[in-house]
Parts: sequence; structure tokens; C-alpha cells
Amino acid sequence: MTTTTIRDDVQPVANETRDRIVTGTVTVLPFIALIVAAWQTWNDLLHWHDLVVFIVVYLVTTMGITVGFHRLLTHRAFKTGPRTRGVIAALGSAAIEGPVVSWVADHRKHHTFTDEEGDPHSPHVGHGGGIRGTLRGLWHAHWGWLFVHDQRAKKDRYARDLLDDPVIRFVDRFFVLWVTLGLLFPFFLGWALGGTITAGLTGLLWGGLIRMLVVHHLTYSINSLCHVFGSQPFDTGDHSRNLAWLAPFTFGEAWHNNHHAFPTSAVHGLKRGQIDFAAGVIWLLEKTGLAWDVVRIPPEKQAARER
Repeated sequence: MTTTTIRDDVQPVANETRDRIVTGTVTVLPFIALIVAAWQTWNDLLHWHDLVVFIVVYLVTTMGITVGFHRLLTHRAFKTGPRTRGVIAALGSAAIEGPVVSWVADHRKHHTFTDEEGDPHSPHVGHGGGIRGTLRGLWHAHWGWLFVHDQRAKKDRYARDLLDDPVIRFVDRFFVLWVTLGLLFPFFLGWALGGTITAGLTGLLWGGLIRMLVVHHLTYSINSLCHVFGSQPFDTGDHSRNLAWLAPFTFGEAWHNNHHAFPTSAVHGLKRGQIDFAAGVIWLLEKTGLAWDVVRIPPEKQAARER
């Protein structure tokens, strides 16, 4: 008789088929939108207001992930009041990378088992060697892991503090609302800027689906590319790497080896010239009194960890 061992750090899934269908839909729809966008551009229907909508929504949702989900809620790199915390968490939810508690739990589990058995999205565990193994690992780390649930983090173990936070619990419960608002906003912004329903629909295309495609794959690239390519100035005992060309687009997240060396740091771009827009936003929040107890790593502590 075969018995199944249930690990106490893995989140049970009530309906795995449903989750895979939802994940597949969210993954495929932006690619369909990309085809429509290419057709739109080819037919001279792309206008300035489409790009404005894309940039605005890309900025706020990416900041919701990098500043909110990652640096604030996962690593507690700074503190905020409940209203600021709720707004940032809602903006991150509008990026459609999953409810906030699940996102944070998975990322904390990633740091607990980085590039070892138990890491939800390591490109280095169980994929074999050589070029084929590397490609399989990159595929899994980039988005393949979203379709399997054997290593997803148990929420009450890895995100108990968020489950106990009424503000975050509210944001998590109404995830579908933030997703909906994140799609309605670019429609109405496009309508307002362009003055027509067609402008609203192309605003939805660019600020909704194309934006989703870009934000998702930039985030996924941290899990995949930044554990295979780039430099390792710090000895972290894992495969995390800094990927300079990706850093501006991810608002500083691609200084990933820096981050694994100092996970609680609010600043990922530790050296001069390392672009980190998210750190700049946290600095602005601090200056306006909306953030405090911002964690910054002293130069001497950085030097002690360098190779």
C-alpha cells in the first residue's frame, strides 16, 4: 500500500485543476493581447495615450510588488501605517501575481530553502545537468512552478503575521476586486485621455494585458535569470546573482545577489551606480512621514560579506 507524506510546510490546494486553469488563463491572455497589440501598431492605431496608460499602470503595479509585496511585507525592510500598507498591498494585488499572503509566503519559503529542496522556484534543484537541465530549470523557475503545487508555502507557517494583520487580511480576501480595478482603471484613463470608447479599449489592452505581460515576466526573470546569469559580489551560499541590465526595468530587484546577502535591506542597489527606483520611492515615503524604521546596511557590514 502506498502512503502519501504531507509536508507541514506545503500549502494544501483545494482545487488544483481550477488553479491551473486560472494560472494558464492569466499566462496566455497577455500573449494573445501582444498579438492584438502588434496588429494595432501595424495598422497605425497606437497613440500617445496608449503609451501613457501603459507607463502609469506599469509604474504603480510594479511598485506595488517591489515596494509593497517584497520589501515591506515579505522582508519588513521598513514600517508604515495601516492605510499606506493597505494601499501598497492593493496596488501589488492589481499586478495579478496572486493574493498577497500567498505571494509573501512563497517568497519567504524561497529564502528559507534558496536553491535547495523546498525552494518553490529554484532553477537548480531536480532538473538535471548540462544545457538541457539548465533550460528545464530556467523554464521551471520562470513560470513552470506556477502550475505545480508540491512546494507552495504553507501560509500559516510562512506568513502568520500577515494572516494576523486585519488590513492585509482584508486586501487578501478581496484580491479579485483589486484585479478588477486594475483593469478598469486603464480603460477609464484611456477613455479620459483619448475621448472615445476605442481609446478606452486600447488603454485596457496596453495598461491592462500588455502591462500584465511585462510586469509578470520581469518578476519571473528574478526567479529564473537572476539565479543563473550575472555577478556574485557577495558570498550568499546560493546561486543568486546581480543582473545589471535588468535592474532598471525591475526597479532595483535584479540586484538579487545583494538582496540575498542582506534580505531585510530596503535598498538593493548597494553600490554607486546601481539603479534602484524602489529604494527611491521608499526614501520619498520616509521623507513624507509615511515610512519609518527603514533598514539600510552600513558600508562596513557590506564589506565584511564581499568575496
